[in-house]
Amino acid sequence: MAESNEAQPRMLWRRRFAYITIVFLIVLYAVVSNFLINKQMLKEFLDNVPNDYSQPVADALRDLVSSVDEETSTDEENNNGSSDKKLNILLLYADDWRFDSVGYLNPEVHTPALNRLATEGMLFTENAVTTSICWISRACLATGQHYARHQTIGIDDPVPFHKHWNDTLFAKLKDNGYVTGMVGKWQPGFATDDMFSHYSQYYGYHYEEDDVERKNHITDQNERDALDFLQNRRGNAGEPFALFVNFFAPHHHDWTEEQYYPQKSTEHLYNDKNITFGPTCTEEAWEKMPPFFDEENDARIRWRDRFDEPSKAQRMIKNYFRLISGVDMACGKIIEELEKQNLIDDTLIVFTTDNGYYLGEHGLADKWYAHQESIKVPLIIKDPRMNKNLIGTRNDEFTLSIDLAPTMLQAAGIDIPDRMQGTDMSQLYQFKDSGANANEAWRRSFYYEYPGIINNRHHIPVQALVQKDFKYIYWPGKDYEELFHLPTDHYEERDLARNGTMNETIAVILEDLRDTFKKAREAAF
Repeated sequence: MAESNEAQPRMLWRRRFAYITIVFLIVLYAVVSNFLINKQMLKEFLDNVPNDYSQPVADALRDLVSSVDEETSTDEENNNGSSDKKLNILLLYADDWRFDSVGYLNPEVHTPALNRLATEGMLFTENAVTTSICWISRACLATGQHYARHQTIGIDDPVPFHKHWNDTLFAKLKDNGYVTGMVGKWQPGFATDDMFSHYSQYYGYHYEEDDVERKNHITDQNERDALDFLQNRRGNAGEPFALFVNFFAPHHHDWTEEQYYPQKSTEHLYNDKNITFGPTCTEEAWEKMPPFFDEENDARIRWRDRFDEPSKAQRMIKNYFRLISGVDMACGKIIEELEKQNLIDDTLIVFTTDNGYYLGEHGLADKWYAHQESIKVPLIIKDPRMNKNLIGTRNDEFTLSIDLAPTMLQAAGIDIPDRMQGTDMSQLYQFKDSGANANEAWRRSFYYEYPGIINNRHHIPVQALVQKDFKYIYWPGKDYEELFHLPTDHYEERDLARNGTMNETIAVILEDLRDTFKKAREAAF
C-alpha cells in the first residue's frame, strides 16, 4: 500500500506534464499555421483546464491565443491592404446589359458564374453610366471623364480623347510595367499597336455572314482570345498584367430580322419560361413620354423591331437572355483559368457593362435616355484587399462608369491623373470602416448626359441630375423639364413637373434641383 501511495503523485505529475505538453503543441501548431484549427474550440478547451492541473501555464497559453487572435483579426479586417504588390487586373466588360438582367437580382436570368462572383466580392446596386451609348461610355471608361470633358461624340477616327492618350487608363497601365491585353469590341476609333501589348478587335455580329453553319460565335471567340492571353501572352511570372475582355453580346446584330443570335450551347435555356415584362411595357406608358417623342424616334423604331407583338417579344427577350447566359459562361471559364494558375488571389476582377437597355419599358428599346433602365448597369468587384466582413455584401452608393479607371489605377499603385473626374471605389470596401453608411464624403448625386448623334434628329439629347429621392431631367434642345420622385415612383411614370400635382413644396424642390443640376453640369466640363 505504501508503494502505491508514493506512486500516485508521480503518476499525477506525469499526467499533468503530458496534458500541458499536448496543449502547448496544439497552440504552437495553431500559431504557426495561422490558426487553421478552430480557435473557438481551442479557447474553450483551455477554459476547461482543471484547477488542480497547472492553471498558470494554461492561463499563459490562453493569453498567447488571445494576443495572436487579436492581431489576426486586425489583419483580416484590413485584409492586409498595405501590401505594395501590384494587383493583376481583369475587366469583364459586356455590352447593352442593364442592372437587373442578372440572376442575383432577377431569378429568371441564368447567370451562375456572375452570381458566384457577387458572393465572393461586392455587388454595387446603384451603379450607373454617365452616358448611355456604346462608344461614348467606353471613352468615359478609358478617360475617367464625363463626355462634357472628353468630347468624344463620334464613333470613328479622329478620336478627341486620343489627344490625351497618355492620361488614359490603358496607357497608364502599359507605361507602368503592365502587360496589357484587349480582346473584342473597341470603340471609338480603332486600336493600334502602341495602345496595348496584345490586342484583337472585332465586333458587330454574333456569327459572321460566311459562318453559315454557325460554328464560331463571337462570345466563344472572346473567351478563346482571353484564355490565349492568360495562357500564352501575359508575360513573365513577375510582370503584372491587365486584361480587358470586351464582349459584344448581348448587343443586338444591327439590321437583321432576329436581332439576337445566341450560341448553340444556350439555345435550350428559357424554353419552358414565359419571361415577365416590366409594368411600363405598355402603350399607356409610351403615351406619357414627352410630346416630342414620335414614332420615328430611333428607340421607338427599335421597339417595333423587337417588342410590338407578344410572341415576337418573348422570342427576342429569350434570345437576349441566352446571349447574357453565354457571356456568363465565358466569364466563368476565364475566372476558372485564373484559379488554375493560382492568380485569383493576386487579381482585381471587375464585371460591368457599357450601358443599360430598354426591354420595352416606356414603349422604347435600346438605351440613350435617362430612365433607370437605360443608365443603371451591373457592377461586381472582387478585390483581394477587400475587407473580409464585406465580402458577399451589397453597396448602394452611387458608383459610376468614370470611377472604373481611378479604381484600377489605384489597385496598380499608379497615380490618378488630374484630368480624371471619377473616384477610387476601393474606399467603399477595402478598409475597416468601409461600407455604404461609413463614408459620408461619397457622392449624393450625379450628372448624366446624352448628347445625341450628330445630324440625327431621331436621337434627342438629354441631361439629368440623379439623387436617391429625386431625378430631374432636362431636354436641352426642347427646354423641357421632368421631375420624378424615385422612392414612390420607381418606374418614372408620374412627372411631378406637369401632371397636376405641382404644389408649393414641389415648386421649391424643383427650383433647388435646377440650381444643383446647373452646378453639376458645369463641374462635368
